[in-house]
Amino acid sequence: MKILVPLFMVCSAFMLGSCAPAQQNQQQNRNLPPNVKALRDLAYAKESPAQKLDLYLPEKAEAPLPLIIWVHGGAWLGGDKAQCPALGATRNGYAVASINYRLSQEAIFPAQIEDCKGAIRFLRAHAKEYNLDDKRFGVWGSSAGGHLVALLGTSGDVQDLEGKVGGNEDFSSRVQAVCDWFGPTDFMKIGDFPSNLKHNAPESPESKLIGGAILENKEKVARANPITYLTKDDPPFLIMHGDKDMTVPLNQSELLRDALQNAKMDVQYQVIEGAGHGFGGPQIIQTVRAFFDKHLKAVK
Repeated sequence: MKILVPLFMVCSAFMLGSCAPAQQNQQQNRNLPPNVKALRDLAYAKESPAQKLDLYLPEKAEAPLPLIIWVHGGAWLGGDKAQCPALGATRNGYAVASINYRLSQEAIFPAQIEDCKGAIRFLRAHAKEYNLDDKRFGVWGSSAGGHLVALLGTSGDVQDLEGKVGGNEDFSSRVQAVCDWFGPTDFMKIGDFPSNLKHNAPESPESKLIGGAILENKEKVARANPITYLTKDDPPFLIMHGDKDMTVPLNQSELLRDALQNAKMDVQYQVIEGAGHGFGGPQIIQTVRAFFDKHLKAVK
């Protein structure tokens, strides 16, 4: 598949924030599919104003719905849940959640993954209320969000990253499928390849995330690496990355792919030729849809 120019940019700005949430919500209301209701700013915890999610529910569902959870990008420094490319899945029999999490200016890692896990536990705790199938939760994210969804996929059994955000500790934060779009993985190797960013610098997004220069904090870097926690009971992965990405080098997805393949895990890997840090278009979205259909709809 060759895409010379990205057809649309999907939460792709690794370093940039987003438009004002109120403006984004207005735009999303205009784009909301028919017969879908939006429950916005549901608080999954009370430690921070950031700990909110939006939930999109088809109104005519007869049975509990599989859920796709979108995790936004933005270098763990910006971005917002109001940007939700997964929203279109509500046309195809899915509920969709889009979550915010504490950014690195407010709290360093593992706050971000603890928030994501707290949001998932919240959604499972309220699954009956929202008509969700708590056994069919998938996650999808781009860039920094890709990093977090990959970590959700491999750390479902890792108590060290579970945290207690929002409570609901009797519920699992495991997910059943992961779609990772151009997410970072091993920060120790991200600076080894060409990039528009100085990833190894003390002020890089990765360094700000862990609270120190990455090259001087190998243990903290390992703790944030999804590959660290990989086990054979992890869910299926779809990894997609542009071969012209000059923000998050392609090697980051290659490392995760290789680790999953070496462990004989279920991984689908696709390089988008000519694409930089962001891509889209019908064929790519269809690949994502088919992946979730296979792993969330076909298995009950």
